[in-house]
Amino acid sequence: MPTYLSPGVYVEELEAGSRPIAGVGTAVAAFIGLAERGPFNAPTLVTNWNQFTKTYGEFVEDAFLAHAVYGYFLNGGGACYVVRVGGNGEQPTAQGELPSAHDPAQPALRFTAREAGDAGNDISVEIVPPTDGNAESFNVVVKKGPEVVETHENVTTKKGKTNVVTVVQEKSKLVTAEEVATDAALAVPGTASVPLTGGSPPAVPEILAPDDYVGNSADRTGFAGLEAVDEITMLCVPDLMSAHRKGLIDAEGVKAVQLATIAHCELMGDRVAIIDPPPGMNAQQVKEWRVGYAGYDSKYATLYWPWIKVFDPVTGTNMFAPPSGYIAGVWGRNDDTRGVHKAPANEVIRGAIDIELNITKNEHDQLNPHGINCIRSFPGRGIRIWGARTLSSDPAWKYVNVRRLFNYLEESILEGTQWTVFEPNDPALWAKMRRTISSFLTNEWRKGALFGVTPDQSYFVKCDAETNPPEIVDLGQVVCEIGVAPVKPAEFVVFRLAQFSGGASVSE
Repeated sequence: MPTYLSPGVYVEELEAGSRPIAGVGTAVAAFIGLAERGPFNAPTLVTNWNQFTKTYGEFVEDAFLAHAVYGYFLNGGGACYVVRVGGNGEQPTAQGELPSAHDPAQPALRFTAREAGDAGNDISVEIVPPTDGNAESFNVVVKKGPEVVETHENVTTKKGKTNVVTVVQEKSKLVTAEEVATDAALAVPGTASVPLTGGSPPAVPEILAPDDYVGNSADRTGFAGLEAVDEITMLCVPDLMSAHRKGLIDAEGVKAVQLATIAHCELMGDRVAIIDPPPGMNAQQVKEWRVGYAGYDSKYATLYWPWIKVFDPVTGTNMFAPPSGYIAGVWGRNDDTRGVHKAPANEVIRGAIDIELNITKNEHDQLNPHGINCIRSFPGRGIRIWGARTLSSDPAWKYVNVRRLFNYLEESILEGTQWTVFEPNDPALWAKMRRTISSFLTNEWRKGALFGVTPDQSYFVKCDAETNPPEIVDLGQVVCEIGVAPVKPAEFVVFRLAQFSGGASVSE
């Protein structure tokens, strides 16, 4: 309390009521795969398709990353993170050289694009007269196509802070510079231009191992580098199957990467993996692969089958692609229109021309109990997701929407109650926590996320002297027990019809 020493009117601000908890985002995907260009092993935020093509290039033959991201945005997905792998393949970088004043046949300066591959082929460096009128200085103009992107003024070949190599290395985001000759005097009569050439990345690396996908969290490589990105809720590795089809990764390598993907989601506890099965399997084969070979059992993973047919701009024909990217987009669209509590099923997959295999109801009966979410084509209703299960054998976590709802509730409560840390651990704090969490859960109940006619039937929040005895308080802990009743999807709709005898009664 403040100390009042002189008469007067004083105003104090007091906290009243509960602090609101804002719901976190639920539809942020992460994609790991092969791209035409772009940074390696650097999780990059992408918010639309144009931004993806500007950073990572267009569609690449025998690679599915671009198709997955395109399908994600096409189906209503919002922001996503992209991680390009395969950096162990040779990546020729575009370069250009300026001749020496003493020997025109020898280069004096070499400019190299910062980004490997063919991204630097449209960059050019021009040497133009300086603006300060000094005969020994010059300006370096960096262009990307016809557009001037950077200008480094009044640099020289002499040592010092105005040295051209020093200035370009520190300030340029497109090129680097290095002295080739001992005397780097330039043979520049007035204006000179050098285009950067020679960049041509391979579409698919010649060597690719499971570790390229898994990566290392300390080095921020692979999807392990995504541990630093907290807002991700979905994880897809579409190009794992492109490497498998090219023979770069065998079946055991595929299983190793998918197990690591599931382990990553389980360790993070706030995201779900969308697993792609191998291509070309029929119903019996995918069941044997799921049950006998893969044997995944996790409430943080889902599996969708079969592959879908999409248009391939590279060849101008249709091709089969893994469905994970398109499924992630449907999840995002479902979250925006209905909410994370609604099962992302019975939804049309935009951009899907056909599916790899049309299955019968009897075949579907054999797959659904094992957590294989089938994609089916219905006459007059399009191609739809016809399953909403996880790969868990625990009945409590059988449905995708239940797992994702709990992820949403846990993350929202976690972020919305940070103010409680180091507060006095007394009944006043317990009451504030009860009010804050109850208000949040009441709003979720009103949205239809929780089961029950009244809020009391849908959740409870208990934080009192019973959950916080003296020995718990002495440890510096405050324990709050929360129970919620999530809504379950109507997976099996049963109508019971029966005959009954009816007739008119006769009366006098």
